Amino acid sequence: MGIGDWGVGGIDIAIGKLAVYTVAAGIDPRRVLAVGLDVGTNREALLTDPRYLGLKHARVRGEEYDNFIDAYVASAAKRFPNAILHWEDFAAPEARGILARYGKELCTFDDDIQGTAAVGLACALSGVRVSGGSLTDQQIVVFGAGSAGVGIADLICLAMQQDGLSAEQAASRIYLIDRPGLLTIGMDGLQNYQVPYAKDPSLVESWRSAEGKLGLAEVVANLHPTMLVGTSAQTGAFTQAIIESMHAACERPIILPMSNPTELAEQTPANILSWTQGSALVATGSPFGPVELDGTTYRIGQANNALLFPGLGLGTIVCRAATISDAMFLAGARALASLADPADHTKGLLPQVSQLREVSATVAVAVVQAALAEGLNRVDVDSPIEAVEEAIWSPSYVPLHPH
Repeated sequence: MGIGDWGVGGIDIAIGKLAVYTVAAGIDPRRVLAVGLDVGTNREALLTDPRYLGLKHARVRGEEYDNFIDAYVASAAKRFPNAILHWEDFAAPEARGILARYGKELCTFDDDIQGTAAVGLACALSGVRVSGGSLTDQQIVVFGAGSAGVGIADLICLAMQQDGLSAEQAASRIYLIDRPGLLTIGMDGLQNYQVPYAKDPSLVESWRSAEGKLGLAEVVANLHPTMLVGTSAQTGAFTQAIIESMHAACERPIILPMSNPTELAEQTPANILSWTQGSALVATGSPFGPVELDGTTYRIGQANNALLFPGLGLGTIVCRAATISDAMFLAGARALASLADPADHTKGLLPQVSQLREVSATVAVAVVQAALAEGLNRVDVDSPIEAVEEAIWSPSYVPLHPH
């Protein structure tokens, strides 16, 4: 998991996610089930703790792991053929392998990759609406090329294609930076899912510093990006020099430090806004309070997956979608972005978490419409809005009559 190896204790995350489904989207709590797949743990403190309830061996990997996941999926699909399988907190290689095997066959998704991507895209779209440009004109730097960062890049790339670019044109506008620096063609250790974004090294060679570095500072100084996304979990990586360099070439930079928890954010909204004289359009992965700057209050939108996955689940349930497609995520992201006020950027790039019910219903309707357009629905839906409203569960209790 992104917050560490919890072993079997990771079941708490699954339980919490299901609670969000109920609170945010009105999913009947009697119709959800938290499942923990225990493949061991690599934490010595857990292995030696007599109170630890999980399997006391190192994490299983490779063919044995894949066979175990296959056995679970086959069993779950047989027992619950209409269920949604929501994968949570799997490491990047395993998560992408699972999506590759089952994503086109079952109603399933990985929230850390696809949910995060959709919320990231919503931030990007909302920022573009405020700045007055178009998504296809953006030059985007993603700092942190793991599952979350590449997931965001992938969905932004698909959104650009919806808006008229080719796949190659879209990928050319997105620059990924990881531990070795800017990802370039032929770089050692390049993962398959990173390859579409790798740049021709000859085209960026002149960007290197005197010390030979080709990191975030060098890319920002030479590319002049309009959007900066942080998924690196490197505290303070968006330095004052980098932010000011970006702002010097872009009047309204979109800056999204999406790492969490709070102490791992690439930068605080207060610093970003101060260094750009309030011009930056900011959303964060962790919760931050409002920022007061020069007599103006800026509300900071939190790029919380809870704004997306409950509505995605509700919409999928309403139309009994056979699979969860990229188009459904794109529709959900565009619906989420539409709920922000482009006329007043001080209100934030995303709606508030207190609006979860309204947000989830809006996302759900868009997801249903996208599924219908692709013919993925397994039941007829005449009115997506009415169908979503009717599907939302509300708690009702048997009245008590004192004797």
